[in-house]
Amino acid sequence: MATDELSSKLSRRLQIEEGEHDPVALDGAHENGAHEKAATASADSELGAKLQRRGELNDGIGGHQQPSMKVFNPYTEFKEFSRKQIKDMEKMFKQYDLEKDNFIDLMELKLMMEKLGAPQTHLGLKNMIKEVDEDFDGKLSFREFLLIFRKAAAGELTEDSGLHVLARLSEIDVSTEGVKGAKTFFEAKVQAINESNRFEAEIRQEQEEKKRQAEERKQRQAAFKELKSTFK
Repeated sequence: MATDELSSKLSRRLQIEEGEHDPVALDGAHENGAHEKAATASADSELGAKLQRRGELNDGIGGHQQPSMKVFNPYTEFKEFSRKQIKDMEKMFKQYDLEKDNFIDLMELKLMMEKLGAPQTHLGLKNMIKEVDEDFDGKLSFREFLLIFRKAAAGELTEDSGLHVLARLSEIDVSTEGVKGAKTFFEAKVQAINESNRFEAEIRQEQEEKKRQAEERKQRQAAFKELKSTFK
């Protein structure tokens, strides 16, 4: 009996190999094949959707946009201020940027106003930020911080404005005539001198100052060595 069954199987296999009969798959094999085909189709569909989305983003069709990489240069954008004034503003900004994230948030502004002797209410602080918050992120970037002094210099801040108080108490002179007369001063300044020449003159002045300080250090070191040699 076993021999007949084995002979039948061998005959069946030979017929399949010669192409006379198609192999008959089990139900389980059919189901597995169907699942594999469905999974492959799903993966292809997902990959196709991702590639299409990537193409849309590259073409600028999709909603996601890359952030602007525009470089902010305070010396060229805020030409009404000298390099020294901008450096003083930057020093003040960094002093109160306690988290060192290049922003002054609500709590850091609160501390600043307290240090300046003009504490503000929570609502007052929010209004101060809102007045110059161009990107509506609820905090001050260095550029927005400079806008405070630009508005103060142009007389665009009211006397009771928290930003006016900040500019007045910051000990940063935005003009030789003071905040109220700054607009006239700057207009006369623009007419009197060429901005690019002034910029170059300030750079030369900084370089000369650094050379002078370096020369003084060398002289002090030489004097110290000479004094030290007399005790040997």
